[in-house]
Amino acid sequence: ARAGTPHCPEHDLPLEAQTVSQMVDHVLALPEESRLMLLAPVISARKGEYRRLFDTLRGQGFLRVRINGVVMELDEVPELDAKSKHSIEVVVDRFKVRADAAQRLAESFETALNLAEGVAKIASMDESGINLTFSARHACPICGFSLTELEPRMFSFNNPQGACPTCDGIGVQNFMDPAKVIGHPELSLAGGAIRGWDRRNAYYYAIIQSLAAHYGFDPETAWQDLTPQVCNVVLHGSGKVKIEFSYIGERGAVSKRSHVFEGVLPNMQRRYRESDSLAVREELAKYLSEQACPDCGGARINRTARHVKVGELNLPAITHLPVDQAAAYFETLALLGQKAEIADKIVREIHARLGFLVNVGLNYLSLDRNADTLSGGEAQRIRLASQIGSGLVGVTYILDEPSIGLHQRDNDRLLGTLTRLRDLGNTVIVVEHDEDAIRMADFVVDIGPGAGVHGGHIIATGTADEIAAHPDSLTGGYLNGRLAILPPEQRVARDPEKLLTLQGARGNNLQGDTLKIPVGLLTCITGVSGSGKSTLINDTLYKIAAQTLNKASTTPAPFEAISGMEHFDKVIDIDQSPIGRTPRSNPATYTGLFTPIRDLFA
Repeated sequence: ARAGTPHCPEHDLPLEAQTVSQMVDHVLALPEESRLMLLAPVISARKGEYRRLFDTLRGQGFLRVRINGVVMELDEVPELDAKSKHSIEVVVDRFKVRADAAQRLAESFETALNLAEGVAKIASMDESGINLTFSARHACPICGFSLTELEPRMFSFNNPQGACPTCDGIGVQNFMDPAKVIGHPELSLAGGAIRGWDRRNAYYYAIIQSLAAHYGFDPETAWQDLTPQVCNVVLHGSGKVKIEFSYIGERGAVSKRSHVFEGVLPNMQRRYRESDSLAVREELAKYLSEQACPDCGGARINRTARHVKVGELNLPAITHLPVDQAAAYFETLALLGQKAEIADKIVREIHARLGFLVNVGLNYLSLDRNADTLSGGEAQRIRLASQIGSGLVGVTYILDEPSIGLHQRDNDRLLGTLTRLRDLGNTVIVVEHDEDAIRMADFVVDIGPGAGVHGGHIIATGTADEIAAHPDSLTGGYLNGRLAILPPEQRVARDPEKLLTLQGARGNNLQGDTLKIPVGLLTCITGVSGSGKSTLINDTLYKIAAQTLNKASTTPAPFEAISGMEHFDKVIDIDQSPIGRTPRSNPATYTGLFTPIRDLFA
């Protein structure tokens, strides 16, 4: 925290205290013979007449002031409007930039700083257009914004001192999604375009009818045919426009009230927030989606923390960089003076850890990427990189099938990481089926010969070549080519007219290319780790299909359009999560096999 430079959130100026000598040096570095004046800003955009202030300044010997940007003699100051805001600056000195003016400038700066509570300004009196502001305290020289001492907790979104107050450090907010609320744009408001606001709900439909009477639209018109103005009013409210509403009471009595309309979306958001009914909240939750926090933009830390910079970047900007660019930034980061001494060891540690991530092939990841969006291969390599970074020696590392889900290119990087762990002086034990991993291993243990009751024996040990030469090793048979997996002799014919087409998918690092999948065939989605396979299929295609076919409330990653869903009646996601919901579950109960077995015994 002590290496950061805080900036004013409003004016983005550094909150750094300057000495008088630094101020003088800055002014003397300006073009020689520039005609300037030194000002003390005593009033900044405040209402008042300030007669007593002008009398005091005259008594102190000052001759001129600048009021609202206009320089005038103190004796000629007009009467100010007490109801208007004014900015008043005392002209402390007028001078030309010359090397021999240092002593005079120092005295003038002292006077200005005493007058204006540590703030002084330099303004040009010619065509140079020079305008500078100086501060003798850790505060914004324009608005006076100041900070207490920076602390590490100010940069943690898990701490109230650093978390964004709008989203509580989460980075996202729930909002009523118009795309979900308008479930059937082809229907009218009366017919159910917005569920719960149609003719079946007398109270809310009376509101729609009052809106229709005021704005002159027919509630029987399809939503998609209504004007944008009407749609905006219905969804977001009437603003300051009051509308006469007719309400039907419990006994059928009609009462009229005139007030603004809050809008369907704000109404649903308010009811979701205020309702004590679990059923109401569950129903309204179906229409919620997530969006980046409007205040922090997903950075998760508060405005003050976002305006502290190390070098040229703040914390959100640094964490948004890809790993390789972040490594390059810290490699070239040049801090001065005490900040350089404070940050030197930390910066070297950061650069080293970023280097570990680059070395395991994760150079493309941004540091602020949510952990739950990482692929299995990415997560595993992050764990390996952290172990390499720890520099531990004499440790036994055990990995269970680390190559699962990895592309061949990434598998090579994984194996390289494992050898680096070994070379540090550690023992690495890997449970693995991958041929490259087996061949790279210094020592191989083959267990078999079959599965279940047919296994459990150590068939062979030694190098990969020794395993391949062992006659009883099934693994060895595949290593020496005696056994192989052959491609099918015949393939299912493809119907070129039946395609599932997804356009404009842009979740995470997807670039919006069009995906076309033939219907009725076995399709394999492949690519290097982090290329977007899971985002494309699990986060986009599956969630669109679940919404469309299963009426699920899932929110897919961003996309433009999809076609071909008419070829399917439902979608099923078969993942690797644990089966069953209780410890009593087993394969027989999960598959339903226990039911006929029980029937047999009965």
